[in-house]
Amino acid sequence: MSDFPIIDTDPGVTRQVLADHPDLMLVSFKFNKGAEGKLHNHPHVQSTFVKTGRFRFSVDGTETNVGPGDSFVIPSQAVHGCVCLEAGELVDCFTPRRDDFL
Repeated sequence: MSDFPIIDTDPGVTRQVLADHPDLMLVSFKFNKGAEGKLHNHPHVQSTFVKTGRFRFSVDGTETNVGPGDSFVIPSQAVHGCVCLEAGELVDCFTPRRDDFL
């Protein structure tokens, strides 16, 4: 169990850091149906694992639908975001750590 707080990030979206180290961070994002992870980019390499739910992701303009068990890597600086099609949870790894999440 994480000692980090659960943070409301956007309407229908929460974030909780699960583990961190200067070189790596593991984060859970929970989404209600219809909630959005707004388009953004960052210098970190991100890997995303769909624990539950269904999502439509956009990565540098390419849209892909993903569901439980799917995973993918988002390169550094790629513009990305998602729409939650079915309530669920994403588990993301970032390297290096996202200090803005602490």
